[in-house]
Amino acid sequence: MTCPRSGCLASRPVRASSDTCVVRTGLRENEMANQTAVTEYILLGLQEHHKLEMVLFVLCLGIYSVNVLGNSLLIVLNMLDPRLHSPMYFFLSNLSLMDICGTSSFVPLMVVNFLKTQRTISFPGCALQMYLTLALGSTECLLLAVMAYDRYVAICQPLRYPEIMRRQTCVQMVVLSWGMGFANSLLQSLLTWNVSFCGHNIINHFFCEILAVLKLACGDISLNALLIMVATVILTLAPLLLIFLSYIFILTTILRVPSAAGRRKAFSTCSAHIIVVVVFYGTISFMYFKPKAKDPDLDKIIALFYGVVTPSLNPIIYSLRNAEVKAAAIALLWGDLLSRKMSHLPCCSSTLSCMAG
Repeated sequence: MTCPRSGCLASRPVRASSDTCVVRTGLRENEMANQTAVTEYILLGLQEHHKLEMVLFVLCLGIYSVNVLGNSLLIVLNMLDPRLHSPMYFFLSNLSLMDICGTSSFVPLMVVNFLKTQRTISFPGCALQMYLTLALGSTECLLLAVMAYDRYVAICQPLRYPEIMRRQTCVQMVVLSWGMGFANSLLQSLLTWNVSFCGHNIINHFFCEILAVLKLACGDISLNALLIMVATVILTLAPLLLIFLSYIFILTTILRVPSAAGRRKAFSTCSAHIIVVVVFYGTISFMYFKPKAKDPDLDKIIALFYGVVTPSLNPIIYSLRNAEVKAAAIALLWGDLLSRKMSHLPCCSSTLSCMAG
């Protein structure tokens, strides 16, 4: 026998039925209260290892500073130096912007939390942090595949390169990468926050990472798990397969080059990208496919390495492995790059000519 909400008042003669309705209604209200009462989350981090957190505070702050300065420098060089106005550096600038935004979405709050005993984050802040970290991570996988395709066209079809890699095509590929990454994150975030958490608000991580948040769920998360698996195949494994196939064709083409100097020159144009791909996917593979550690704190430190250290390596790798980036950086250091850029501006060129006169 079912009892509607109004039945609790209308059926007073049946005492047991009335009591059952009151209990069910009370339980339902308590459950709703538990779900809506959470306005902030507690981030555990490594609270039991305070000295280690002080070491991580110094390391993370230093690495984050290198990341922001290095990637900002790559973006500025790409804007100022005409020699870097090519599809490869256009994609590299987007990768640098992605790395800055990705680390900035969680590192500043994380390093502040290292110094605090009570590490809390508001519900909107946690939702935004989870959305951005997931979106930018997915987008980076797609962008690395786009960069591999760019290298494939440059080496395997050099005569058609200007035709295939037109500016409009490059912009479309970048917009598609950003759009797919952010759309995937929006879908996963909406499904995650629709799960029942029953008032649980202690996240065993440094930041609001989607898997750490889902561990708080007390309801069915089978749909979330399925969506994460599908997204991993489409946005992580499929780009990796495209990168692998691109470099098979690239290697085959390079080996057919008759001179050793020609082979070295061809390989040098894609060596930096290969290193970035190996570091990025190598860290992901180690983090998700290794045997589960007995100490959960070790998993958190590995995730920290992936989120903080890997993005800071990109500007170092590209500046060390690329002669054009090194030449642009030296020109900027000596002021030649800025003076050349200013000379192209009408207002500045007339001022310079007057000063010379």
